[in-house]
Amino acid sequence: MVVNAEGWTEGTVDVAGHPVFYRRSADVPDALPIVHVHGFAISGTYLMPTARRLAARATNLVPDLPGYGRSERWDYTLGIPALANALIRILDSLELEKVVLVGNSMGCPISLEVAHSAPDRVDRIVLVSPAGGVHNQGLARAIRQLAADGPRESRKMARVAVPDYVRFGPINTFHLFSELTRFPSLERIVASAVPTLAVIGSRDPLMPPPTRVREVSRMAGDHITIALIEGAAHAINFSHPGELAHVIGSWLDGVKIVDDPDSPGLTRVLQLPRD
Repeated sequence: MVVNAEGWTEGTVDVAGHPVFYRRSADVPDALPIVHVHGFAISGTYLMPTARRLAARATNLVPDLPGYGRSERWDYTLGIPALANALIRILDSLELEKVVLVGNSMGCPISLEVAHSAPDRVDRIVLVSPAGGVHNQGLARAIRQLAADGPRESRKMARVAVPDYVRFGPINTFHLFSELTRFPSLERIVASAVPTLAVIGSRDPLMPPPTRVREVSRMAGDHITIALIEGAAHAINFSHPGELAHVIGSWLDGVKIVDDPDSPGLTRVLQLPRD
């Protein structure tokens, strides 16, 4: 276990005989831990800008799920249910009984699966740019959407993402991406009773059109809140950490979600109506 210059602990836990790497901020008493769940083929590194901004309000945990980043590779590609189970085992190892999950992209269906299989472990869920399901089908369409997103992301994102994508490999990429497009994200959102915040970017090509977003909001009921960050693409946790942390903090505190005055620029945060 190592404590870095920012006061974050870095270590590993065992999951089915494999070391899994994690980053953990300083403990904050009397606050539910916030666990950040990374996306497809990438490590948790790109989630750190948002996690750092939330570290003052709660203990933040950013793992590299099995087979990703600095965690050991397995002999096969873990699917979404297996990754969700691995995340539960990480929480067990670190003695985190109940948490707030903040997923991005594929981290959203993983978070939904954790809430589905172990609802007593999840207090709230934040779905940032939730991927998977009907709007990302078929596979060719999803690949085109992902390709369209690349030029819209911060150039600095490439330094984080490209090495992770190369390490993950094309075969693992194909198998997992195909499963992601088939995952019943909508059904999980609608069926879940866990309070949920969905945050989407106005420039994210993987997201459905606004009419579909409003339809999902009506179907899901009062336990879900949907916020829009204008100017953001898919990796909001990396590109707009100030706005995202402000949205998450406002929602957790039960106050109205408005634009963050400390994050200047063109980005605005909007509450989407259900009717």
